[in-house]
Amino acid sequence: MGQALHWFDFSDFYAEVKRVLRPGGVLAAWTYQLNTIDSSVDACVTAFYDGVIGPYWPPERAYVDAGYRSLPFPFETLEPPHFELRSRWTLDAFMAYLDTWSAVRRYRAAGLADPLPALRAELEGPWGGPEVAREVVWPLALRAGRC
Repeated sequence: MGQALHWFDFSDFYAEVKRVLRPGGVLAAWTYQLNTIDSSVDACVTAFYDGVIGPYWPPERAYVDAGYRSLPFPFETLEPPHFELRSRWTLDAFMAYLDTWSAVRRYRAAGLADPLPALRAELEGPWGGPEVAREVVWPLALRAGRC
């Protein structure tokens, strides 16, 4: 299950998992956390994430930020290996990704101006220009347990 468990009703979901999972079966739920690129880009993105749009994240986002470790989890915990997702993106692709963030959407829905143009202007220098493709890395957090 990817990037969704934090939205579920935990009692109902876990009851269904216990009903359908074979004895000894494993539930594995993963989420990706805030990406990294390099220290100068990361500083801008973190300030945007925590400061500008921080108040607009839904409360469930705290589970994602904690790597799902704070989720109620009624299973025998398994220790998964480290995973990460890597991609090469231009600044346009990265900005399109940021446009999908729920906090950005909620910020706009609150009647505030689009926060992305100012962030884009701030990122252009550290990014190296809009045509430059940079490696973007997302740590993946996996919460796994045996039923």
